[in-house]
Amino acid sequence: MSLLLSLLLPWASASASEPAAAASTLIAALGQPAPAHTAFAEARFLQVLDRPLVVSGELAWLGGDRLQRRVEHPQQETSTIADGEVTQQREGRSPRHFSLKRAPQLQVLLDSFVALLGGDAARLQQSFEVRQEGDARGAWTLTLVPRDARVAKTVASIRIDGYANASRCMHLQEADGDLAVDLLGPLAARMPAAPTREALAALCQSAP
Repeated sequence: MSLLLSLLLPWASASASEPAAAASTLIAALGQPAPAHTAFAEARFLQVLDRPLVVSGELAWLGGDRLQRRVEHPQQETSTIADGEVTQQREGRSPRHFSLKRAPQLQVLLDSFVALLGGDAARLQQSFEVRQEGDARGAWTLTLVPRDARVAKTVASIRIDGYANASRCMHLQEADGDLAVDLLGPLAARMPAAPTREALAALCQSAP
């Protein structure tokens, strides 16, 4: 997960191709062998609610285009994306199945997670305009803006905050103003009891 290319030349003298190359180097270094598992805690800020919805559990990349999100608190729920289909399972209920084509937001998440966990910079840059800030000496940020105008009507951007060799946070900004912030890995255990956007932003940008 280290970033080396951006350390070679100062940003002031970088050519137009070098930021893209640096981002590609970072993305490639983020790759992990499947299956890859990481803890998460998510705060979802909805305009129709006075306080965020908070869930926690585990994210798993199972290889290929297979992704699983298992919520353990406050109730158990498992969502699996595989072979172009989404399966949702809740305790005490029958599984629900639907095509991934019906959920462009999930397709965006699949593309971003699989590309990042697989270290596939080409796939990520095919689906998103990728902007990078910072370097491996400290904090870094990747901002992903969907290239597909239809997807952009749902998802405005995804921002991943990391420090040195670890992704720490993912911010999914929806076009309607709703926001989901996921704390990843060890940072998930530090989700505040009553999270605010400001508190999570500060937590994501802090040093480990």
